[in-house]
Amino acid sequence: MSITPLMPVYPRCGVRPVEGDHCHLIDEDSTRYLDFASGIAVNLLGHSHEGLINAIQQQAAKLMHVSNLYGSPQGEALAQRLVDKTFADTVFFTNSGAEAVECAIKTARAYHQHEGGDPQRTELITFKNAFHGRTMATISASNQEKMHKGFMPLLEGFRYAEFDDLESAKAQMGPKTAGFLVEPIQGEGGIRPASQEFISGLRQLADENDLMLVFDEVQCGMARTGKLYAYEHYGVEPDVMATAKGIGGGFPLGACLATEKAARGMGFGTHGSTYGGNPLAMAAGMAVLDAVANDEFLAEVTEKGERLRSRLEQFIGNYPELFDLVRGKGLMLGIRMKVESRPFFAHLRDNHQLLTVAAGDQTLRVLPPLVAGDAEFDEFFDKLSAGAASYSPDTSG
Repeated sequence: MSITPLMPVYPRCGVRPVEGDHCHLIDEDSTRYLDFASGIAVNLLGHSHEGLINAIQQQAAKLMHVSNLYGSPQGEALAQRLVDKTFADTVFFTNSGAEAVECAIKTARAYHQHEGGDPQRTELITFKNAFHGRTMATISASNQEKMHKGFMPLLEGFRYAEFDDLESAKAQMGPKTAGFLVEPIQGEGGIRPASQEFISGLRQLADENDLMLVFDEVQCGMARTGKLYAYEHYGVEPDVMATAKGIGGGFPLGACLATEKAARGMGFGTHGSTYGGNPLAMAAGMAVLDAVANDEFLAEVTEKGERLRSRLEQFIGNYPELFDLVRGKGLMLGIRMKVESRPFFAHLRDNHQLLTVAAGDQTLRVLPPLVAGDAEFDEFFDKLSAGAASYSPDTSG
């Protein structure tokens, strides 16, 4: 048999973690790596947060799963906290970000299919270089051909506009338009924050045309940017929002949040999930909110992000042949490079035990755990500096 037991859909590297310690991962050969990837913005409390671990352990000893045929005191409690902290009136819990975006897409379409709506409005305008997940609907929502290859035909109902270009979005509008699906800060696309004009303009277009404004905050949400959700930076509320990654702190959890108006089409039987909202996931989500959903913690993330960004901007000036600029918000930062970022990301990992994440637009993502402190930042710059000094784009890889 030539195929591996794990289906070979990931080009897995040689790092094989078996243990986590705060902001570090420990390989099976005891090598320690500074983790400024955070499971791609998932492990926001690091790898050994006592509150999160205790919550999962205690809930596992009580009850892990019962199905959604029964009442859910745990789900109701977490949903209420999210409603109290956000624009939303109602929440559907999922197991992942892709599932959360799927639910958001269905919610936006169902709004128009509902009695009194306009059933021809079935198309969502999405934005180029976005990443919304790997399901058939979410790859169809992206214009990235690398995700389409091998899975044609795509699902209908999506039109692609240029990101951060309001005129491009307007040009895609028509009688079938149901709404907009957008990341306020593109993650996979290169840590590209949308402009205030763009986000405000989408809200205005949605209001004027009775369209749904759907935010994908799977990566940028849950305290990552110094706000509980990134839409708060813009003073613009969506109608529907997908969240995941950090919301479970490492435990599989996602959610689709919506206003009462936006959710009018989501009644009995319209959506479901076997595992979504299970008591174990709810315990993890509650522990994460206990840690991050307060002004003091969010202010710390903002302050750390400003310090890290300032040091990065100063640092990249030492290597003008490698680095272009720094962008992002809070502890969701990207270094745009003048060379391809993936070989450099591999160089840092393999030679300097520093874990980051490559992204589009020649960008290196810097996504530390939100609990990282001065010691971890100093270690990060030591490793980054050593990596940049020893890197040769012509010979790497």
